Amino acid sequence: MKKEEIMEILLKTSAILNGHFKLSSGLHSDTYVQCALVLKYPGFAKKLAEELCDRVSPLRADVIVSPAMGGIIIGWEVARILNIPFMFSEREDGVVKLRRGFSLKKNERVVIVEDVFTTGKSTLEVRELVESYNAIVAGACSIIKRGITDFDFPDYTLLELKFKTYKPGDCPMCRKNIPLIKPGSRK
Repeated sequence: MKKEEIMEILLKTSAILNGHFKLSSGLHSDTYVQCALVLKYPGFAKKLAEELCDRVSPLRADVIVSPAMGGIIIGWEVARILNIPFMFSEREDGVVKLRRGFSLKKNERVVIVEDVFTTGKSTLEVRELVESYNAIVAGACSIIKRGITDFDFPDYTLLELKFKTYKPGDCPMCRKNIPLIKPGSRK
């Protein structure tokens, strides 16, 4: 799948939003990618997951772990195609945990699947969680990369988009009193 095809899908599903957004990282942006608008279509979710599987299958994952909420649909679809277990992390009192009876085994190889990489904060929190079980992060992947990440494990992304981000104190939209929208799942 070519990058132009992925961008066409994002535009067709109105997944690229314009406004004044507070990202999960705390940064502000005038553009937001709402992958849920793409992933609500099973055919698009399948196509994107197949592309991610092509990249991560050499990592020989035993399990896929995604952060809730954004990574759940694409993570499950990647796991389904690879025919391996899937689990997702959740925040409890601000801490990323495995709940619902999920757990990892020692030395299990995990690929973290996300919808969007911005700063990598959620991915690194899931990494800490995986390592707390003495499991191994084999790598990570996302549909979109919209920021700078610095992982010390293999990472793959289908499409890199460059959108400006601002620290809250430097945000021109804040100075113009444009209402701030927080579409992410991190509280």
